[in-house]
Amino acid sequence: MTNTVKKMGIDLADYHKKTQTAVRKFWRTRDSARKKQVANGKADQGERSGVTAGKNMDGFLSLAKGIINANGLSQAEICLQQRVLTLPGYFRSTKLWDMVVINHGKLVAAIEFKSQVGPSFGNNFNNRTEEAIGTALDLWTAYREGALGDSSRPFVG
Repeated sequence: MTNTVKKMGIDLADYHKKTQTAVRKFWRTRDSARKKQVANGKADQGERSGVTAGKNMDGFLSLAKGIINANGLSQAEICLQQRVLTLPGYFRSTKLWDMVVINHGKLVAAIEFKSQVGPSFGNNFNNRTEEAIGTALDLWTAYREGALGDSSRPFVG
């Protein structure tokens, strides 16, 4: 008797089209925020004026949500509202995430979205890399020390 293992691929939920939509939304949101600040006479300097209003990454949040739903977590709670995005940390008391996924009352994933635009790419890249590694280490240490309750080790992205 042979064991048959069914290989299951990841459903990317039409990510090509949704990524294009997310990128367009990113640039439109940045431009709209910049124009609004200029009109109000309170524009931040440089590229910052297109970032400080937030919402730039909403298209990517939607893309991730679609992929999560298409891959076996259609009943999971995908939290996007600020009041439920704070998780305990270890090296700092709490961390506010962009997306938290909870399935059957257990944390499955914590995701933070970052963008990089502008002339100081090298410096920003190093800062974002350090931040991502530190944030992941903080959450995984909190998990190891029991701060997340009876959850499996969460995916951090």
